[in-house]
Amino acid sequence: MPRLLLVETSARGDHSVSRHMTRQFVEDWLAAHPQGEVTRRDLALTALPFVDAPWLQAYFTPPPQQTPAMQDALRLSDELVAELLAADHLAIATPVYNYNVPASLKAWIDHIVRKGLTLGVDGKGLVTGRQATVLLASGGVYTEGSPIRERDIASRYLRLILEVLGFSEVSVIAGGGAKAVDLREQTMAGFLATLQPQIRAAAQA
Repeated sequence: MPRLLLVETSARGDHSVSRHMTRQFVEDWLAAHPQGEVTRRDLALTALPFVDAPWLQAYFTPPPQQTPAMQDALRLSDELVAELLAADHLAIATPVYNYNVPASLKAWIDHIVRKGLTLGVDGKGLVTGRQATVLLASGGVYTEGSPIRERDIASRYLRLILEVLGFSEVSVIAGGGAKAVDLREQTMAGFLATLQPQIRAAAQA
């Protein structure tokens, strides 16, 4: 049974363009994988702590030597890693804040990049044989030919992290110009219609 892990970050609910992109993606993915299972990790609802000193002390302590407090410090991180390793397809849906990903998504990444679990001690990724899709909504347009192309930090960062972890196929669907929906210059449905072929192709891959 194919498994999809969906990681969402936007705190805007029904007003979120990235969440509407997500709904379309999940609908298309389930149509292509009717027996599939979807696990949702909503970072707007998960009180995900940033990596701190106790977490790092636990991380750098070999498991047999970890105290109960250290194990507790890593418990949520372990859960997030288990979700990732159980998935065949990872979909990350996120807005762009100041050219990069929200702090909650960066925190999630810091929790799932774990030596010995998702990354080998030699730096080679252990999350292999899987594919990933990034559903990205941004006010600016950063695609080829854009005068602000060099500001496309978010998609490059996510692609880099996923490839380092070992993902064999990473698709980025760039929903640039999403501010047109907020300014009511375009409807949500109209905006999604322009992205639907890309979303469907990624979901059916």
